[in-house]
Amino acid sequence: MTSSDAAPIDLERMTEQLLKEIERTTKSSDMAARLATNRIKVAVGQTPKEQIWALNKMRLYHYYPQVPPEQRKAVPILLVFALINRPYIFDLRPGNSFVEYLLHHGYEVYLLDWGTPGPEDAGYDFEDFSLKFLPRAVRAMQRHSKKREFTMLGWCIGATIVTIYAAMRPDDGLRNLILLTAPIDFSDKEGSTFSRWLNTEYYNVDELVRQFGNVPSTVIEYGNKMLKPVENYIGTYLKLWDNLDNPAVVEAWLAMNTWVTDNVDFPGAAFRQWVVEFFRENRLMENKLMMEGRIVDLANIKANLLNVIADKDHIVPNCQSRSIMDRVGSKDKKLIELKGGHIGIMVGSGASKRAWPLMEAWLSERSN
Repeated sequence: MTSSDAAPIDLERMTEQLLKEIERTTKSSDMAARLATNRIKVAVGQTPKEQIWALNKMRLYHYYPQVPPEQRKAVPILLVFALINRPYIFDLRPGNSFVEYLLHHGYEVYLLDWGTPGPEDAGYDFEDFSLKFLPRAVRAMQRHSKKREFTMLGWCIGATIVTIYAAMRPDDGLRNLILLTAPIDFSDKEGSTFSRWLNTEYYNVDELVRQFGNVPSTVIEYGNKMLKPVENYIGTYLKLWDNLDNPAVVEAWLAMNTWVTDNVDFPGAAFRQWVVEFFRENRLMENKLMMEGRIVDLANIKANLLNVIADKDHIVPNCQSRSIMDRVGSKDKKLIELKGGHIGIMVGSGASKRAWPLMEAWLSERSN
């Protein structure tokens, strides 16, 4: 091939691409500088609400309705999240808020915030949260809504708490029970990384609780991140780096990162019970979990049940959530498996197209 056969160089196209890359790099550099100096803030949990009840650190919120009275559902819904995370994941940010979605579909929405435990709260266990505190929040909601029947939705450990409530208080007005990625059955000791960690003889939960009282949020956060260390400590920041020139992606990343790093301590007695009576001894599924002097029997659950699991859940694998379907006494029960992870199914980019519509369609038929 001679020099005369070479393809001509398109200087105009090369210049255009170079200018675009310079512009992208400039935007990325500016965004990186703003992030590094903490000059970018993202608002979370912004849907208007009012506090209607409080007990110790706990707060119960009611969201202001977004549709006229004639378009509202008859059955209110109470959202309950885990003890170790902030509940505003239900209302992450405008346009990516499950609360906002429910309000626009006519639901009366309530949210329970467990608050941040202090040293004086280290003695609280699952009996306290499920059968002392949660029932009081339910009664406050019933008074406020002037409705006896209600729906309760629990996510992660929040799902375990509401499951215990549903089994022990089956006649207190609970019509619909929705469980999201619920850790219930711990019979498979190799089913998750957490199971392998917590069942080892070297994990001294008694000493951990004795030393700290409440287990520090940093310990819990580190454990969660070490389930996928490369993705959590490297991958997420590489994704951010590749999209620094896209403000929408940066805002979404910041909102999620705000929630991921905004954790609270795990009450000591509840943590010990979680490790020993749930993970190690599987008392709930084996009909051996005692509360208020009685066995917590899943067969007592009568509410309509929707059990939602995620196919790529590395925190609560499907083996911990599926088997409850065979144990509850509910005549109306349904299992839905969605694509996504433990949190992503509800706040990921596809949540408003997959998880939310499916859940709302099921609930709508049972809320009038």
